[in-house]
Amino acid sequence: MFEFFKKLFGKDEKLLEAITAGAFLVDVRTPLEFKSGSVKGAVNIPLDTISGQLHRFKNKNHIVVFCRSGMRSSQAKSVLEKNGFENVINGGSWGNVAALID
Repeated sequence: MFEFFKKLFGKDEKLLEAITAGAFLVDVRTPLEFKSGSVKGAVNIPLDTISGQLHRFKNKNHIVVFCRSGMRSSQAKSVLEKNGFENVINGGSWGNVAALID
């Protein structure tokens, strides 16, 4: 049971550390969703364009991807990792990431 809570809260701790260190914040939702609200300082790179935008992720020490629920950001994390990026965190929903910034 303790391990469950450690994993649950440890994720946010790692995410907060990355954000504090100046992570590259990437909203992988559609442009229309992004326009309706996102995280301060985030860039919009929709999930279906990630493979063609890999150059934008190079030389970033920390990358945090997020979306509406965490599903698309999970896919984005997988795409990035398959392309050699090891410093990627799935932030889950944009509201979750925003709450850690504000």
